[in-house]
Amino acid sequence: MLKLAVLVSGGGSNLQAIIEAINQQSLFATIVTVIADRPCYGIERAKAVNIPTYLADRKIYRQNLSSKIAEFIPEDCDLIVLAGFLSILNQNFIQRFNGKIINIHPSLLPKHGGAGMWGLKAHQAVLDAGDTESGCSVHFVTEEIDGGKVILQTKVDVLPNDTANDLQQRVLNVEYPTLIATIKTFYNENVRFNNE
Repeated sequence: MLKLAVLVSGGGSNLQAIIEAINQQSLFATIVTVIADRPCYGIERAKAVNIPTYLADRKIYRQNLSSKIAEFIPEDCDLIVLAGFLSILNQNFIQRFNGKIINIHPSLLPKHGGAGMWGLKAHQAVLDAGDTESGCSVHFVTEEIDGGKVILQTKVDVLPNDTANDLQQRVLNVEYPTLIATIKTFYNENVRFNNE
């Protein structure tokens, strides 16, 4: 059984999708811990189903947030899933867990990634660029923000009268199954270590 650590910063809808997939037995995994970098609803979702939770508040642990988070990740954890996690993890953390950290991003990387490109900002960037399609990308986490190898992408159409909110909702609808499908690929050991 795949052992997951999930990192959250917000509402935790991607976390909820993982929880539901596990409960429906469409994902053979267990969430061993949920870690938040700020008080948020995502951590409440985890508590509601008795998943061990930790708050490594970024305001308290400014200088050593990554090392504090690492303290809460069990040694036998197979995969760390950044599910709407907004803090930047440092080099030591990324090297320690190299090939075992994935992130879901609300655009078709490499387009509209990098520092500051999250949430509605990413969707507005898609609209401002006049793109006709968008979507989500699950990628390995490296020291370059949103620069790791893409594992899986799902596309959606950008409609003529879309607002950033409209596009966000359409992308969210494909984020959940894309994230679950990506986690399933980690049953294959070759994927985990092929993140170059």
